[in-house]
Amino acid sequence: MNYLAQEPAVSQDTSGIIVRAVSEYRADQSDVSATGDEKYVFAYHIEIENQGERSVQLLSRHWWITDARQSVREVTGGGVVGQRPVIEPGQVFRYTSWCVLPTASGFMRGTYSMLTVGGDMLEVQIPCFSLATPHALN
Repeated sequence: MNYLAQEPAVSQDTSGIIVRAVSEYRADQSDVSATGDEKYVFAYHIEIENQGERSVQLLSRHWWITDARQSVREVTGGGVVGQRPVIEPGQVFRYTSWCVLPTASGFMRGTYSMLTVGGDMLEVQIPCFSLATPHALN
């Protein structure tokens, strides 16, 4: 299912690489019992579109994840969902991943490090998007 076509997504353009993001709360995976050790699970859907003229390869990611208490967690790693995709001009790469928060809301932002076909490194901005349970918005 292409969530980005159905939900209002945020987007960011970096040198012709368009990143779109949208999140969804996963109540079926969350544990929000009154024990004080709540876990709110969110899926996030990312679409990376290459509107540039050169192929790019996504090498790594760097996320800043902020919860409602303003605690920030940094996550870095190679590729995304076990892949280091090459995205040709005109192509779109989509993936879904997960984030767990101790609060009912927060947000994520980040960057992808990409290598162009010419050997240049490109830091592609991932737009800031919210993570929120339906009742957190009220």
